[in-house]
Amino acid sequence: MNIKIRPVKRQDYDRFSNIMDQVQQLHVNWRPDVYKPANPLITKEMFEEILKEDNWYVAEDSERVVGVLEVLRRHVESPSQVTKDVLFISTMAVDEAYRGKGIGHKFFEKVKQLKEEKGCDTIELQVNARNQRAYEMYKKYGFTEKSINMELK
Repeated sequence: MNIKIRPVKRQDYDRFSNIMDQVQQLHVNWRPDVYKPANPLITKEMFEEILKEDNWYVAEDSERVVGVLEVLRRHVESPSQVTKDVLFISTMAVDEAYRGKGIGHKFFEKVKQLKEEKGCDTIELQVNARNQRAYEMYKKYGFTEKSINMELK
C-alpha cells in the first residue's frame, strides 16, 4: 500500500461519507442509547462546509480514499490549568477493509507534523470506551489516559 495523507477535496465526498457512515454505525452498535443511525451522517451540504475549513484530511491508497481525519487547534488558558495549545484529533476514521493496515499510524505522522507546524504543545483525542481496538492502537502510539468520562443513567 502507498498511503498518502492530503487535504480533503470535493471529489472525495462519496468515499468520505461512506467511511463516516461506517464509523457512525459502530457507535450505534456500541451505544444505541447514545447514538442513532444517520445515513448519510455527512450530507453534501455539510461536506461543502467542511471543504471551506483547513482541518480535514483523507488517507488515500492508489487514489482511493480509505480514511478521514479532522484536527482542531484549541487554546487552553484558565486560572486552574497550565496555558497550552492543543491539537485535538476530533475524527479519525478508517474504512473497515483497511483497518489494521497502518492507516492510523500514517494519520499520527501527519498529526505530529501539524502539531509542529501549528506550534502546539500536545496532541489529544477521545476514544469510545467500547472501541478497544482503537484504544490499544493509541496506547501503542504513546497516548496515555488523561481523564475518564463517566455517566449515571
